Amino acid sequence: MLLFFTLGLLIHFVFFASIFDIYFTSPLVHGMTPQFTPLPPPARRLVLFVADGLRADTLYELDENGTSRAPFIRNIIMHEGSWGISHTRVPTESRPGHVALIAGFYEDVSAVAKGWKENPVEFDSLFNESKYTWSWGSPDILPMFAKGASGDHVYTYSYDAKREDFGAQDATKLDTWVFDNVKDFFRHARNNQSLFSKINEEKIVFFLHLLGIDTNGHAHRPSSRDYKDNIKKVDDGVKEIVSMFNHFYGNDGKTTFIFTSDHGMTDWGSHGAGHPSETLTPLVTWGAGINYPQRVSAQQFDDSFLKEWRLENWKRLDVNQADIAPLMTSLIGVPFPLNSVGILPVDYLNNTDLFKAESMFTNAVQILEQFKVKMTQKKEVTLPFLFTPFKLLSDSKQFNILRKARSYIKHRKFDEVVSLCKELIHLALKGLSYYHTYDRFFLGINVVIGFVGWISYASLLIIKSHSNLIKGVSKEVKKPSHLLPCSFVAIGILVAFFLLIQACPWTYYVYGLLPVPIWYAVLREFQVVQDLVTSLLTYPLSHFVGYLLVFTLGIEVLVLSFFYRYMLTAGLTAFAVWPFLTRLWTRAKVTSLSWAFFSVLLAVFPLMPVVGRKPDIFLVMGAGLLVLLLSLCVVTSLMKRKDSFRKEELLVHLLQVLSTVLSMYVVYSTQSSLLRKQGLPLMNQIISWATLASSLFVPLLSSPAVFQRLFSILLSLMSTYLLLSTGYEAVFPLVLFCLMFVWINIEQETLQQSGVCCKQKLTSIQFSYNTDITQFRQLYLDDIRRAFFLVFFLVTAFFGTGNIASINSFDLASVYCFLTVFSPFMMGALMMWKILIPFVLVMCAFEAVQLTTQLSSKSLFLIVLVISDIMALHFFFLVKDYGSWLDIGTRKLPS
Repeated sequence: MLLFFTLGLLIHFVFFASIFDIYFTSPLVHGMTPQFTPLPPPARRLVLFVADGLRADTLYELDENGTSRAPFIRNIIMHEGSWGISHTRVPTESRPGHVALIAGFYEDVSAVAKGWKENPVEFDSLFNESKYTWSWGSPDILPMFAKGASGDHVYTYSYDAKREDFGAQDATKLDTWVFDNVKDFFRHARNNQSLFSKINEEKIVFFLHLLGIDTNGHAHRPSSRDYKDNIKKVDDGVKEIVSMFNHFYGNDGKTTFIFTSDHGMTDWGSHGAGHPSETLTPLVTWGAGINYPQRVSAQQFDDSFLKEWRLENWKRLDVNQADIAPLMTSLIGVPFPLNSVGILPVDYLNNTDLFKAESMFTNAVQILEQFKVKMTQKKEVTLPFLFTPFKLLSDSKQFNILRKARSYIKHRKFDEVVSLCKELIHLALKGLSYYHTYDRFFLGINVVIGFVGWISYASLLIIKSHSNLIKGVSKEVKKPSHLLPCSFVAIGILVAFFLLIQACPWTYYVYGLLPVPIWYAVLREFQVVQDLVTSLLTYPLSHFVGYLLVFTLGIEVLVLSFFYRYMLTAGLTAFAVWPFLTRLWTRAKVTSLSWAFFSVLLAVFPLMPVVGRKPDIFLVMGAGLLVLLLSLCVVTSLMKRKDSFRKEELLVHLLQVLSTVLSMYVVYSTQSSLLRKQGLPLMNQIISWATLASSLFVPLLSSPAVFQRLFSILLSLMSTYLLLSTGYEAVFPLVLFCLMFVWINIEQETLQQSGVCCKQKLTSIQFSYNTDITQFRQLYLDDIRRAFFLVFFLVTAFFGTGNIASINSFDLASVYCFLTVFSPFMMGALMMWKILIPFVLVMCAFEAVQLTTQLSSKSLFLIVLVISDIMALHFFFLVKDYGSWLDIGTRKLPS
């Protein structure tokens, strides 16, 4: 059995790792030649303002008085520059947003486990290509671009990370710090000859990262006065910086200014997914090389924003976020970032048609270079007769397009050049994607064959060792043939040789060779398969087909629940009806009614909005009061049984009740303190962390009796859960626990009904029960239902109040009782523990079910494993390597 679990662990590790190897490898390539426009640029320097977390609508719209929140920016739109919407891509987080803006490529999917602070591979950027770059702002963003820069020409000035406090009195100080330090920098430059010389060079960049708006949005929501006032502060700061630049450089007209944002923000103060409020960001440009405002009578867009913002008479020029990088490089005359996939928005340029055509041609060649390097890399490791080139962009077609573009430039047909280059760029990007996913089908087939073999082997093991299904089938045991192992050895040698001559990575050998021993193990059990078929032929066909359909329907409901939470509601409603379709209703009416009531009650939660969108502290207080009321009832009931309740146990329960009361106080006190902008009180923080730590070991001090131990676990975990709650989700673990308690009782009834064993009192069953219960009984058909219930309850625990795959589904306010200073990994860990608390309750209840039904944990574990693996196989075909972490994560979780 140890060998089986070791093999299973290895296979699941390989299966999980294969998802990253197949879907989440870096698309970036290296070895291209830098490309730059061969004409003098219009600007010597560029100033980039990035207002982190700024929504386009909040900047452009007029307030209730009909005035702009950003009068200076609006004046630029109407009198000095060009504007539009920058369409970001998901995930709408700070790192991928800034990489798209400054490096010109979208989220590198291999960064799925890298958090916010760094990109997993080296990349080129505007800053790297510039002569000098000076940047001010967050320590989470600036080091990323300085780290990857070649040489020592990217300078960063960051404030202390502790300043990023969501409970701070005034988050606008983050932006004020940036503006003040930029001013101090230029004052210092007047007295420093070396610095003065550098900032008067050409091809230089100044980057101002403004985090205050994002911080206020998380802390107070984008609809708050704090968020909107911060926009006014940023507008005033930008106005002062622009004035300072013009004065310092003597109004030489060689400075370009770009104001934009890395991502937006939802109404409930989060970002990461693909809602328009997150993906629509402002873009305002002015200065050297930028077109002046263009008055128009009508514009065609699929939205009504222009009318809402009262900007319908000023031409709106929308771009994709990555297009801003080539725009900036062409303005100051530096090479395009090597990995950029942005398309130069020529409508923003105020220059000659020749300059626009040459810039567009350079842009096309730069992206084509990436395609050619990717194609060469794939061609070198593929056998000539197996290599299938990207037919839409052959070598001859590349040559013809480039030759035709050069001819158009020579004959001054500049509009045709721009159109032709855009066509070449689109083809090159398609080709890049083609070669990046070239081996995906081959690898996927190998992994699926191996995993199907594993599921088959696990199923055969259950039938052979843990059930009576084939016990009555008597067959003569045949000696294994030597032909079978020899055949599989030959297959393994052929697979290895095929991979060797293609110089494949070592991981390809793992995916290609692992199915060989797995299917050998399956075919060795051919006798079990024969016995199984013989046994099934004795069952009525209608029964077999009926059970198979129910099982398939159950699996599909579980899979769909990862995409549609209301499927959990449908499943729980079906669970509520289940006792009334069996003889349970006649044997245990109270238990059946309780099961139906709590199933329906739990079914309400998946229909409610995702946690964080409508915080309500009074619901958290109400959940705490319900816990106290339940505690009073349980302790009173146990005290009546003097023989089973000692004073030490009473003391433990009283301590846990006190912990719940303290948690309620901390939640209310912290909320009040943050509303007054006084930050997180130190005493509240100490109590919160102490409650979290104590919840891990206090239940071990309670009685080992099933009911007392389960209730003690609930009290300890609820104290922590209250601290991590912001609304209705605080009631969720309580309802889930009640349903789990009824589940334990109803499983006892089902076993008594089937005559397998007699019903025991929960107070007499101990969690410390050490007898090997595998001797009691084998698996029955009803045990598949028990295992299915466990998987369904686990999925409900995860998705009942949100989606565990994305921080976007949760409110950062959930962790404010523990910390308010931005710390992504600590905050993520606390949120993950919040998600795991319902999971722990379900697993503890399942352990009790195993004890009360006198069944080996190994047997039920194997059934759960098979169900989960079938789900994982579904999701393997649904994995996406684009979209938000929410989109990506919902397609990876079961594995």
